[in-house]
Amino acid sequence: MLNTQHKKIELSDTEIDELGNDHVSSCYNTPLREDAFVKTDEQKIDIISQHFKTIMETLGLDLTDDSLKGTPLRVAKMYVKEVFQGLNPANKPSISMFDNKYKYKEMLVEKNISFYTYCEHHFVPIMGKAHIAYLNNGQVIGLSKLNRIVEYFAKRPQVQERLTMQIGKELENVLGTSDVAVLIDAKHLCVASRGVKDDTSSTITSYYGGVFKEQEKRDEFLKYVDINTEF
Repeated sequence: MLNTQHKKIELSDTEIDELGNDHVSSCYNTPLREDAFVKTDEQKIDIISQHFKTIMETLGLDLTDDSLKGTPLRVAKMYVKEVFQGLNPANKPSISMFDNKYKYKEMLVEKNISFYTYCEHHFVPIMGKAHIAYLNNGQVIGLSKLNRIVEYFAKRPQVQERLTMQIGKELENVLGTSDVAVLIDAKHLCVASRGVKDDTSSTITSYYGGVFKEQEKRDEFLKYVDINTEF
């Protein structure tokens, strides 16, 4: 079953696999079950650990080996407490806004925000950089909070298009303005390490709201992104 925003469509196993290979997203919001947060983190870790142990044993691995016997628990903790912690709204960063007392009216750009997320189709990493810009409407946000927003939405199984939109929509919400731009450039290990095994390509996605729908403002943003700011 593929869950879409409007209806459920019956698909064959082959069609579902092809959708995954083509990196198709089924909906804008991360698909979550209604009981997603009934279990505690500790309960989830215990269940995932047992299942991952079964996966490893099925592959033929000897879990009595000192190097392997702790792996199921380590993977379970990593999933719940680290790489997928953004699934839980309780982990959403607290955002404080400040009055723009210095009357800055130009574009603010935060570029090269590094992130790691996981492809929801194969559960392998996507790594890249996010570039963000906004024009304030009288209030500004702490720079580190822009990084926190990117990190929060990256810490869940993702499709790059959805990640880009979720960051853009959240910025519009917290900033109280639609004058927001997001550009993401990322490498997908599901493309690099399996399938076509292309480790040179990258994927670029964008989100433009408000004044950034105008070509002139968009070009200004892209010009800043292109500036070499390595120190």
